Amino acid sequence: MHQVVEREQLSPNVVRLVVEAPRIAKVRRPGQFVIVRSGPGGERIPLTIADNDAEAGTITLMIQAVGVSTTELTNLQVGDAIQDVAGPLGQETDLIATGHAVCVGGGVGTAVILPIARELARRGVHVTCVIGGRSREWVILEPELRACGDVVVCTDDGSYGRHGFVTQALKDLLDAGGIDAVYAVGPVPMMRAVSEMTLPYDVETMVSLNAIMVDGTGMCGGCRVTIGGETKYACVDGPEFDAHKVNFQELADRLTTYRTFEQAALQRQKDDEAKGACATTEVKA
Repeated sequence: MHQVVEREQLSPNVVRLVVEAPRIAKVRRPGQFVIVRSGPGGERIPLTIADNDAEAGTITLMIQAVGVSTTELTNLQVGDAIQDVAGPLGQETDLIATGHAVCVGGGVGTAVILPIARELARRGVHVTCVIGGRSREWVILEPELRACGDVVVCTDDGSYGRHGFVTQALKDLLDAGGIDAVYAVGPVPMMRAVSEMTLPYDVETMVSLNAIMVDGTGMCGGCRVTIGGETKYACVDGPEFDAHKVNFQELADRLTTYRTFEQAALQRQKDDEAKGACATTEVKA
């Protein structure tokens, strides 16, 4: 069992958990992830390791409540425990050693670029982070990223920072020149737009395909992606890949495979909660 030692609500549906995992904390590298399972019979959830403290024996996970299993994880409190935390898995991110890198994070993807930005800064690379959210309350990890370099904040409604999408801010940086690499993590449409934008500038661009993973070990085949015309597995060959070689249309289609099952599971959860509320009301009456 892996006890939760810290919990922080970062946005309406994103929670930061610091979890005891001493062996993982000693060896993890930027870009790697863990597979967690909250309890017996629970779903296997891939989560990027946002930070680690080898001395304390802890790792930090940023979790977005999307379905039933992730909602269960975000509801955990300090003192609660996660049954299984397996890792570190995946390949270490291939990072530049000098120059100017731009890290683009959309939504909870901002949590994935944090360890990348930190390692780039540690190497002496000039880091600019472009992060976004629907409105101010959805923007996460701004202070942590400012410790790594420059930060441009974008909000869809203009309530904080720059009004507009992260891709618009990225274009301004590309037009200014001097960008050696771009690391983008977020919704597939955003990563696809970033890839298409950087291609004419001939700027190396990496994207994270962690959202498509299921098993996490390459055995289920659910994370198959086509990279440069070759079949790869996001969990063992990635999760980061050259954005200009990713077949984004295939990726988008594959991500819809489990959508109906997720919606059905959420509806069952709501129905069960409603029944429980009704039963409680009857008992009180």
